[in-house]
Amino acid sequence: MPDTAPSPGSATTDDPRIRLVERTLKRYARQPDALIEVLHTAQEAYGYLPEEILTHVARELDLPESQVMGVATFYHFFSLRPRGEHSCIVCTGTACYVKGAGEIVSAVEKEYGINAGQTTPDGKLSLGAARCLGNCSLAPMLTLDDEVLGRETPEGTLEKLRQHIAAGKGEPT
Repeated sequence: MPDTAPSPGSATTDDPRIRLVERTLKRYARQPDALIEVLHTAQEAYGYLPEEILTHVARELDLPESQVMGVATFYHFFSLRPRGEHSCIVCTGTACYVKGAGEIVSAVEKEYGINAGQTTPDGKLSLGAARCLGNCSLAPMLTLDDEVLGRETPEGTLEKLRQHIAAGKGEPT
């Protein structure tokens, strides 16, 4: 799939991605309370939430663009930029931070030359920080692709990242 999002209002309705979004809008009768579901569909279809899609969703659900943007930026599982093949989201909630989450984020940033919220130039890794992932007993914790990892260290996290990236997209190590 291309990285760019076509404008929903143009002749791009042939794009299967916008058709998925339109199907979800129709299923929920374009009701404003369907916002999160519609954004999930758009994220799955495009891999991120392009600005044109956010504008389209706001218009179709009769919501202010600021409200749609507020929801899209509040939840860590939404992204406004294309994500890398692999995703590492470090919990920075109080329990995780006290037990070393900041050092994990710093180690990954230094190793891969990116900041939290960014993707490596080669598109292999996106690094995120979440306010809380809701499993304080595993502090410090993170998710690596779809895997939950607990009681992590900077060194252990870097090793797991290297293994995931070397194994390729979607292949467990």
